[in-house]
Amino acid sequence: MAEEEKEEARKSSPYLSHIVGDALRDAQERMLLERVRAEPVPHHLAIIMDGNRRFAGEHGMAVTDGHAAGRDTLEKLLDWCLDIGVRVLTVYALSTENFSRAPEELEGLMNLFDKALRDIAVDERVHRHQIRVRVLGNRKLLPPRIQEAIDIAEKATENYSAYRYNVALAYGGRDEILQAIRSLAQEVREGRLEPSQIDSEAVSRRLYTADLPDPDLIFRTSGEERISNFLLWQSAYSELYFSDVLWPGLTRADFLRAIQAYQKRRRRHGS
Repeated sequence: MAEEEKEEARKSSPYLSHIVGDALRDAQERMLLERVRAEPVPHHLAIIMDGNRRFAGEHGMAVTDGHAAGRDTLEKLLDWCLDIGVRVLTVYALSTENFSRAPEELEGLMNLFDKALRDIAVDERVHRHQIRVRVLGNRKLLPPRIQEAIDIAEKATENYSAYRYNVALAYGGRDEILQAIRSLAQEVREGRLEPSQIDSEAVSRRLYTADLPDPDLIFRTSGEERISNFLLWQSAYSELYFSDVLWPGLTRADFLRAIQAYQKRRRRHGS
């Protein structure tokens, strides 16, 4: 072999290995997808999207850019859920505790929420699949422009019921339960409800998720193993899955492995 040919082969071999590696990963992902589709998937999947700030730090990005990368992953997630037939998706976007973050970070987040909510109102996927969009949380804590964007997204999809897409925004599980308790106490005080009539169903009917089934699977990224005030009442019998991957770095294979792990579990619901 001529020296020129040897040099060309040396240069091209890394690229060839990348191509082979990508093809192998694609083949493994297709097999994983087929296996997941062959078994029942969670009807209601809830996700704690954690790791945007760490992802930004590890990649030399501004925090706002890390959140933007997380938004891009969420866009992909919606497609992945549709692809396997998850009917209800709830994502934890902003907790009540997150309002203690730096003003510039909160402003960047509000810009992302504003655009995302207005975009989803005209998203072709949403209307083609008839996805109802709702925001769960204390809207009074949000700026007027975000409240307006929420109204736009919800009104544009209010007649849909094939799929549900819920965004937990300004949300806190304890606050949600407290609001339910206050509502029940007020009804008892007014004589419209007897204390003996208060049961778990009465509480559930007064939560943000009153018309939703409880989550089958709660999936958290970033390696943290806690649910951080998310769907506290609703998660009593949910399966939990934790992944070390940071949210913006989540791949479809990571997502499918979480679903497959759920499928391998035997759910007892306390029995």
